[in-house]
Amino acid sequence: MKEAQKLDNPVWHSLRETHKAFSINIDNVLFYDPIYCPFGGREEQVLTVEAIDRYAQQTSPLYVVGKKPEYSNTMIMEDNILCNQMVLDQPINMACASQIKTLITQQHKKELLELVNVVQPGFIKKKTPDLGAYYGIYNNHQLVALAGERMKMNGYTELSAVVTHPDHTGKGFASQLIKHATDKIFDNNQIPYLHVSERNTRAIKVYEKLGFTTRRKISFWRLARTT
Repeated sequence: MKEAQKLDNPVWHSLRETHKAFSINIDNVLFYDPIYCPFGGREEQVLTVEAIDRYAQQTSPLYVVGKKPEYSNTMIMEDNILCNQMVLDQPINMACASQIKTLITQQHKKELLELVNVVQPGFIKKKTPDLGAYYGIYNNHQLVALAGERMKMNGYTELSAVVTHPDHTGKGFASQLIKHATDKIFDNNQIPYLHVSERNTRAIKVYEKLGFTTRRKISFWRLARTT
C-alpha cells in the first residue's frame, strides 16, 4: 500500500500505528476510547453490526469514517457529514504576528474545551487534547483561537479543532495557528492533513489560500442509539 492510500481509512491506520494506545478492539474493529474521540474503523472498512452496537453502549453518537456502515435497528443514522480531506505538501510561507502558546496545562485544556464547545459543540471530548499538540492565541488573558492535532498515523498527522471565538474572527488568528501547527507537524517529519465539511466553503477557501489541496471526499457517518 502506498502511504497516501492510508488516508482513505484514517481511523484504522491511526489506531494500528501511532495511536495504538488509544484503541479499543471489538471483533477486530478498532475504535478510539470514547473519552478521547468517538471514531471507529476497520481494515477494508467493513464494520460488523455487533461491534457498532457494543461500542454504542459506551458512547452515542459515534462516527464511522469512510464507507457507509451497516447497522442494526438499535441504531439510527443521524447524518452523513461529507468532508473534503485536504493535504498540505509544503510549509506555509507567511509570518505569525501573534504570540502563540502551546496549550499544555490543565487550565489551558479547560479553556480549550470551553472554546471549542462555543464554536463547534459536541465535536471534542474531555481527553481529545491528549491526542496531540494544541496551540492557542490569547487576548486580554482569554483564549480566543486555537488549533491542534487529532488522528495520527505513520507519516501523517491530522490538523483539527481550528476555531476562533465569534468575537475575534477576521483577525488572521486561524491562519497563523494553522501555519504554526503545520510547521510543527513538518518538523516531526509528518505530513499535515485535515477534514472540513464541504458545506464550510469559507474555511475551505482559507485552507486553499494557505496551500492545502483536496485529496478526496470522505464521509463521517454519525450513528446514535435508538434505545
